[in-house]
Amino acid sequence: MLRMEAITKTYDGRSRTVMGLRSVTLDVPKGDFLCVVGPSGCGKSTLLLILGGMLSPTEGQVLLDGQSLYALSSDKRASLRGKRIGFLFQTFNLVPYLSALENVQIPLVLAGLSDRSQKERALALLQQVGLGDRLDHKPSELSVGQQQRVALARMLANNPEIVLADEPTGNLDPETGEQIVQLLEEINHEGRTVVMVTHDPRFAVRAKRTVRLRTGSVVAEENKSPVPSKHCCSH
Repeated sequence: MLRMEAITKTYDGRSRTVMGLRSVTLDVPKGDFLCVVGPSGCGKSTLLLILGGMLSPTEGQVLLDGQSLYALSSDKRASLRGKRIGFLFQTFNLVPYLSALENVQIPLVLAGLSDRSQKERALALLQQVGLGDRLDHKPSELSVGQQQRVALARMLANNPEIVLADEPTGNLDPETGEQIVQLLEEINHEGRTVVMVTHDPRFAVRAKRTVRLRTGSVVAEENKSPVPSKHCCSH
């Protein structure tokens, strides 16, 4: 489904060129749950942004169903992202003056859905992530974990086939992080492809595959069956 072919990314610093990724080739088949791990600064977030069409590589190409993402114009690439790829970040990027329901409606407004359809879809998604009783709460009135669940619901609004999550548990306590990973497992079981960057080994073992980066290169890859979660998600 997604393929990186010999991707290199460099950044021009003041006195030297910084290597973000070094000739990385990676396949992500449909329905995969891939975890990318490695020390801080090893290129994990760079890999995720390039994989999702957000950051142009210096060399190499990214293919989505055989189509080169970076051969497309920026507008066409943005349109494709909006329809097929969802991003979940460590910082939730919620609009502070909008309610949880309104935040989830944002991509649905941009997609041109009717007001009624927007509200029905947003309500169903917030109920799915356990926030059916927090619809009118603004981000400042929600816990950190609840804010991340609103962000997850908003990311799912356009029903993306591919979910890219960059340290989605990074700001959360272990119990709340567990809830977010369980929700990612659920959407993977629904058939979505999930790629998650994490520094937390407790969550990394939950993926079907793990790729380890070091100084911009893939140094190890492990295929495994996902470990069943120990706790039931409490809302």
